[in-house]
Amino acid sequence: MSVTLSVSDYLHHSGLVLQFGDISAKVSQFQAQLQQFIATEPVPEIKWQYQVPELGEGGACSLFGQLADEPYDLSVILGGQTAANEKALQKLSAIVAFYQQHSALDWFGIYQARSNVAGEPVLVKLAYYGAASRAEFPLSSEFAKISNNSTVGLTGKAKVINDVAAYLGTGGEYYTCDPKVQAEACLPLYNQSGKIIGIVDAEDFNKNVFTADAMALLVAVCLTIPAYLP
Repeated sequence: MSVTLSVSDYLHHSGLVLQFGDISAKVSQFQAQLQQFIATEPVPEIKWQYQVPELGEGGACSLFGQLADEPYDLSVILGGQTAANEKALQKLSAIVAFYQQHSALDWFGIYQARSNVAGEPVLVKLAYYGAASRAEFPLSSEFAKISNNSTVGLTGKAKVINDVAAYLGTGGEYYTCDPKVQAEACLPLYNQSGKIIGIVDAEDFNKNVFTADAMALLVAVCLTIPAYLP
């Protein structure tokens, strides 16, 4: 059984078809390339631990450029460094490498919806490239007021911002981790029944990078990830 939606269903569920039209053919091309990449490329090194920024007052904002003393340990929320978890993270790291190679964007991360050690629903960052960033985003309506990640994780609707400054100027909610970011696309991950099981987040230091082709690449990634989540 498929663990994700069809391309057409994904585009409609996420709302992307309204913004970018039917990009199904291009998505399918990228899906085939990605599967070939996963099957043939050397197994990438995975990160069980990674550095994270210090959080500001109330945990609402990262203190840019100031890293926490202790790295974030993924094995805790995943239930240990098991063989199954290692294999999953290897596949996800391969997907991240493929996206970096084909997009050339400055930052990208894969997040899964899970309960943290306190039993709270969060989006946890499983694999990424780019600057240090927050490990967990609360999946709450309160945090969604300032976070696209949390908003997408709750609603299942994509958020594509090609000009962050203009978006902020209109009063849009935004969680600033790196002030150099000028464009962001945050897309949902679904299982085969359409349940939201995570998100991806892509960012760049340039405006207007999320064209139809760029979104087709990102959607292909989103349709591939669910099969490999731990």
